[in-house]
Amino acid sequence: MSSLSRELVFLILQFLDEEKFKETVHKLEQESGFFFNMRYFEDMVTNGEWEEVEKYLSGFTKVDDNRYSMKIFFEIRKQKYLEALDKRDRAKAVDILVKDLKVFAAFNEELFKEITQLLTLDNFRDNEQLSKYGDTKSARGIMLAELKKLIEANPLFRDKLQFPPLKNSRLRTLINQSLNWQHQLCKNPRPNPDIKTLFVDHSCGTPNGARAPSPVTNPLMGAVPKAGGFPPLSAHGPFQPTPAALPTSLAGWMANPSPVPHPSASAGPIGLTAPNNSAILKRPRTPPTNNPAMDYQTADSEHVLKRSRPFGISDEVNNLPVNILPVAYTSQSHGQSSYTADDLPKTVVMTLNQGSSVKSMDFHPVQQILLLVGTNMGDVMVWDLGGHERIALKNFKVWDLGTCSMPLQASLANDYTASVNRVIWSPDGSLFGVAYSKHIVHIYSYHGGDDIQNRLEIDAHAGSVNDLAFSYPNKQLCFVTCGEDRVIKVWDAFNGTELYTFKGHEAPVYSVCPHHKENIQFIFSTATDGKIKAWLYDNMGSRVDYDAPGHSSTTMAYSADGTRLFSCGTNKEGESFLVEWNESEGAVKRTYHGLGKRSVGVVQFDTTKSRFLAAGDDFSVKFWDMDNVGLLATTEAEAGLPASPCIRFNKEGILLAVSTNDNGVKILANADGIRMLRTVENRTFDASRVASAAAVKVSTISTFGSANVAVGTSIGDRTAPVAAMVGMSNDSRSLDVKPRIADESVDKSRLCKLTEINESSQCRSLRLPDNLTAMRVSRLIYTNSGLAILALASNAVHKLWKWQRNDRNLIGKATASVLPQLWQPPSGILMTNDVNDTNPEDAVPCFALSKNDSYVMSASGGKISLFNMMTFKTMTTFMPPPPAATVLAFHPQDNNIIAIGMEDSSIQIYNVRVDEVKTKLKGHQKRITGLAFSHTQNVLVSSGADSQLCVWSTDGWEKQTCKFLQIPSGRAAAPPADTRVQFHLDQMHLLVVHETQIAIYDAPKLDCLKQWVSLEASGPITHATYSCDSQSIYVSFEDGSVGVLTASTLRLRCRINPTAYLPPNPSIRVHPLVIAAHPSEPNQFALGLTDGGVHILEPLESEGKWGTSPPTENGAGPSTTSGAAGSDQLQSYVNQQLERNIRGDKV
Repeated sequence: MSSLSRELVFLILQFLDEEKFKETVHKLEQESGFFFNMRYFEDMVTNGEWEEVEKYLSGFTKVDDNRYSMKIFFEIRKQKYLEALDKRDRAKAVDILVKDLKVFAAFNEELFKEITQLLTLDNFRDNEQLSKYGDTKSARGIMLAELKKLIEANPLFRDKLQFPPLKNSRLRTLINQSLNWQHQLCKNPRPNPDIKTLFVDHSCGTPNGARAPSPVTNPLMGAVPKAGGFPPLSAHGPFQPTPAALPTSLAGWMANPSPVPHPSASAGPIGLTAPNNSAILKRPRTPPTNNPAMDYQTADSEHVLKRSRPFGISDEVNNLPVNILPVAYTSQSHGQSSYTADDLPKTVVMTLNQGSSVKSMDFHPVQQILLLVGTNMGDVMVWDLGGHERIALKNFKVWDLGTCSMPLQASLANDYTASVNRVIWSPDGSLFGVAYSKHIVHIYSYHGGDDIQNRLEIDAHAGSVNDLAFSYPNKQLCFVTCGEDRVIKVWDAFNGTELYTFKGHEAPVYSVCPHHKENIQFIFSTATDGKIKAWLYDNMGSRVDYDAPGHSSTTMAYSADGTRLFSCGTNKEGESFLVEWNESEGAVKRTYHGLGKRSVGVVQFDTTKSRFLAAGDDFSVKFWDMDNVGLLATTEAEAGLPASPCIRFNKEGILLAVSTNDNGVKILANADGIRMLRTVENRTFDASRVASAAAVKVSTISTFGSANVAVGTSIGDRTAPVAAMVGMSNDSRSLDVKPRIADESVDKSRLCKLTEINESSQCRSLRLPDNLTAMRVSRLIYTNSGLAILALASNAVHKLWKWQRNDRNLIGKATASVLPQLWQPPSGILMTNDVNDTNPEDAVPCFALSKNDSYVMSASGGKISLFNMMTFKTMTTFMPPPPAATVLAFHPQDNNIIAIGMEDSSIQIYNVRVDEVKTKLKGHQKRITGLAFSHTQNVLVSSGADSQLCVWSTDGWEKQTCKFLQIPSGRAAAPPADTRVQFHLDQMHLLVVHETQIAIYDAPKLDCLKQWVSLEASGPITHATYSCDSQSIYVSFEDGSVGVLTASTLRLRCRINPTAYLPPNPSIRVHPLVIAAHPSEPNQFALGLTDGGVHILEPLESEGKWGTSPPTENGAGPSTTSGAAGSDQLQSYVNQQLERNIRGDKV
């Protein structure tokens, strides 16, 4: 069928729908296979019309088309089967089993057997996997959410889930145009023709000498849009149009959005073809205000890629889940339809006093209780909502005035103040940017707590810098700025290099919105004259040029899942517009009602949960459902808001920050937000309590009296682009162009404390219950959800502990306060690695967990095994030794690529999908002991028992550099000593763990920035890891103690002695072999011991964190101790000398 014939079918579908021929509409949808009506499908599933459901699906796919189709039909038939069992209609259940479900036995016989066994149960809920099955209504709702995701992921449904954006009665309009044309061709046209049929061409019969009226005034003719006027996008750039292919719109390439909310590198959509880069933008058309969006045109569905495919699972393995119930029957997310107005954060829970008017806010993307705020006085603050406290303040201050442009120096000479226009976190929260009203952009590195360090100062624009945003073009972290000088610029976020400059706006550029879909990176920009432009990263000019509604100053934003584009703006007359765009047409898809007609200032807006919109307008916050143009809810936040308040959601949408009239910020929360804040408040650190806590013994740390010993720079200093970084800070120092090392002399250090924990009453510890054979714990990891802990023992057996939800543990996360369950499936089987006829005690065990916690890859000297974490069944085994695998790591951008470190010192890059080794990397002399990927720098770092580090490019797998560890003099490691590596959250700094030291390296050059050497009295370091926020490093020792280091300074702030968590037993010497950090609780970690035990450790609730952090401003003095902590004074001195040696200073 030709393209025009296909479009005619859509016009007929719209006509039938408008005329209420409902059954005919859906029959045509099915027979043509052009449009899958998700809402109609939802209604049928909700009502249990199973025959109609399958009949409708048959117009688009069959059971054996692909794995997505197979799962769709399986889920439907399984639900039908369970409902028959629930009604105790065994005959019907058997009939469904034989006629509908038996087809799946050919693909997964084990699964079919498990389903059949349900017939033997009086209540199928006795099966553990179905124990949470609720009533029929809730079960259908949960299944529907899963079906929608599968349909959206299925390539056969691509381009069939969205109805083309048509104006109302488009077919009638075309017919009217045709009739007008026919009337113009009449030899004797009448002024008011009487048209009675469409079956034959129109002709006026009686001559009357009248001329045919103009088609513009003829009432028969509907509004006709002007012809599109924009050339192909590729006409200005490297993407040349393909003559044989019809060009698509800009959104045509963008039709398949990124699966993650932040623009970080990740695996692409499953089974979706590459987009066509040949593109054209049509002239935008704003529909009339009396044309509300039809329900028929859109499908309300949550983007499927929020549910990622299991890591590293080939199609053969993943055709059908082994478990009977792939979707857990819990009260958690069931798709978008489960959200209601009650989910909106509307309850005021706290007010923060800023001291000046709030201009911009942003929540931390990882630590979602941290709020970044910028004000009209140039102040930048970080608030910890858990403690209701401001933990950092930076006042406006130019770091190096001498390097600034003369116009900026002149402006500052007249008025040394500037307003903040924008504050924003980088996608991983390791950096944040500040755009000021005078030329300047500041980039800071954030290391947790109050540890904020100057990174970049850029004289970015002539005049005001109006907006700033981070982006990832070419897998490189950048930031985009725009300004009063009508220019957009793109900068390297690490060294401040200007990469691109975009010119073309004729008015000051008001905002920027970088985004990416598939492999296409682009930037939308808006100007104060209401013009919107789009740019590729190629310096080849604007790709589109069209008007914002009302020619308003506009900001643009995508929904969290990246699938929908919105904008909000206010024009000079004060009229505001909140709209959703149809990217494929460059046209407004829907206009939301409820904004004021005389707004004061530009209305700000935000999106959340890919479901709701919010805007600050008319002294209140207004909310909309994305799929309904009518106002959903309004809150005045207990009054006190300005006319157009600044607003910002946190990532989960459970908190909302709103600026107030009296220079404050109100925090609004929903029920989940209130619960989270209460949990955090109960654990927030209170210094006054620590001072009075008799249980904690604190040793005062003295400082050296003179400045003879210099202290090494912090991580942030080493990566700064210039040595002269004068702080935008709250201290009173004048401008200084000297390196910050000079400021780190010991005589400027503050008093800090080392906390020693010696007794069980001084912390919370829990030994996990275990009725299996006790063997030493070789590997330990938390699940990514934080709900369980997985251990691998030296006998090749895995153990899994799960925490259950209860009144003491509402969310079921791992905690030392509640005893977990050593979990096993009903079959009672254990996950046991292949041992290849070798003694597993002599093997080097390793494992890696999939991101969705469904699968674990593991080895203990034999073949690598893939286990299903729900059933403990072995899915497959591969790579028999020799050589044996010693370490495993998943590629962060391709779920099917695994880096496997081998016993023979090689690294194999293995593709699970095709069961093939892509390449072998050689550079080490002994077995591989550590692997770590950096997705921002596109490198793999390996470490080996040879104490060597190597950096490999993940683009071509070539070796970039290699370096040996700097072993301290007199501290030779016992060969072969393991060396492990782990990247900081910023993906730049590398934690290196060796039995003699903890070191921080800068990748990819492998410059050693800091080194911390353990005292011999503590014994060798057995393991170490970053906390989840990379603020702390947990280090375990052979003497059983655990040290907590501040990551940015490598200074010991807390020491936990074995007497605090181990019972006294002088006959048995026990110490931790491995240490694991909780994925979302930065102060919780777990220890795997030589006696087979696993312990959870947390600080007391009254304290909230481990010890007191050393001062971070300008890299405060060394952590030296006196008295009881005299050994740590010596430790600190040793580390100072090492750092001086690293820098090449003379001692």
